[in-house]
Amino acid sequence: QHKDAYQVILDGVKGGAKEKRLAAQFIPKFFKHFPELADSAINAQLDLCEDEDVSIRRQAIKELPQFATGDNLPRVADILTQLLQSDDSAEFNLVNNALLSIFKMDAKGTLGGLFSQILQGEDIVRERAIKFLSTKLKTLPEEVMTKEVEEFILTESKKVLEDVTGEEFVLFMKILSGLKSLQTVSGRQQLVELVAEQADLEQTFNPSDTDCVDRLLQCTRQAVPLFSKNVHSTKFVTYFCEHVLPNLSSLTTLVEGLDIQLEVLKLLAEMSSFCGDMEKLESNLKKLFDKLLEYMPLPPEEAENGENAGNEEPKLQFSYVECLLYSFHQLGRKLPDFLTAKLNAEKLKDFKIRLQYFARGLQVYIRQLRLALQGKTGEALKTEENKIKVVALKITNNINVLIKDLFHIPPSYKSTVTLSWKPVQKAEASQKRASEDTTSSSPPKKASAGPKRDARQIYNPPSGKYSSNLGSFSYEQRGGFRGGRGRGWGGRGNRSRGRIY
Repeated sequence: QHKDAYQVILDGVKGGAKEKRLAAQFIPKFFKHFPELADSAINAQLDLCEDEDVSIRRQAIKELPQFATGDNLPRVADILTQLLQSDDSAEFNLVNNALLSIFKMDAKGTLGGLFSQILQGEDIVRERAIKFLSTKLKTLPEEVMTKEVEEFILTESKKVLEDVTGEEFVLFMKILSGLKSLQTVSGRQQLVELVAEQADLEQTFNPSDTDCVDRLLQCTRQAVPLFSKNVHSTKFVTYFCEHVLPNLSSLTTLVEGLDIQLEVLKLLAEMSSFCGDMEKLESNLKKLFDKLLEYMPLPPEEAENGENAGNEEPKLQFSYVECLLYSFHQLGRKLPDFLTAKLNAEKLKDFKIRLQYFARGLQVYIRQLRLALQGKTGEALKTEENKIKVVALKITNNINVLIKDLFHIPPSYKSTVTLSWKPVQKAEASQKRASEDTTSSSPPKKASAGPKRDARQIYNPPSGKYSSNLGSFSYEQRGGFRGGRGRGWGGRGNRSRGRIY
């Protein structure tokens, strides 16, 4: 007789508003007593979750976790994941809370429902399910996020990563790098391998394909924070030296206002500190050296009377040189005799002339920047103009320290500098102060070459050389993934639409 009474409650979903409200409360309340009617009960509750009356929908959603017992849990998780597409904020919050409550009952079962929708659901459901994982997983306690659960997340994420857009990839890296089990050296190594796979470092690099360029940059941005003295960047640095540097001037991007060449050089500089043993070190160092020479001009020729022979002063690209010189300095440590044994005497002499010319211009600019910033503190330093000058001073000081190292005989690779867009580490702060105290001195006289002239005559400080994008850049920068394999990094085939409970 009780079974008949429960059936009457189930049939209430076909009645009026009052009957539906009662059904929304009583179907879950007595659900566990009628296992043979489980399917009918869940389907009846689902009808209420799709009712036209928002208050009935909310009541029905709120009670859904009560159906999440045993084998029913993954199904309830799947349903709740689909309900994430709701545009009613109160309803959406109820769905989130319901998912979190069943997460605490059975994390793997809940994840099964979420991942099945990420892999097969509609785009809006997929998008919101990924967002749910990226924002909520980190809020769950350790007893829920066990090692086994984290392993399940990694396994399922790998399936999803076979076909993702750039933005989805960034979110998945956020999810995975937040997992406790991946905080270890071997965990970070695993993540770097995942990124390398996504970056497709085996493919031929096409600088004019914006999708190809943006994919590489997006992946490299995700990899950079993972590198350390134990997790090496060798694979990425090699790819940048062999494929990207030679094509630097022809790189294209759809991201508005992005200096794509500077962005690439910044990433290379950051990675160069953590490069391990490289197979073709000499040839890659040569590529880096050749690229550096492009931005290290020779002094303009003089006419007989010592005046400039009408040639324009070369523009000094400080931001580019900082990155290239830093990368060369880092990799040069691995082959310290590159400049003396691998280059012929003529080339080395030419390089030193370029270095000295650059260093002279640098001294003038450093003096001018210091003068402009003298006595300015607090608020005064926060104006846009002064912020740019502060960054410019960091850049020029860095180049100065590195040039001095290369002027030693033989060239030295001992100095350490903090890249201008990175926060200064405390241990390096005192060293930086010491180096700044000596920045007004020129490179050692015995190594000088080329005509001796007053730097002020030969150098006009560049105008507009520093723009706001010299500051720190965000690894979260997105966009620009178009074309190629369907949606950005890949379109998923036709997936079913509508309710698939």
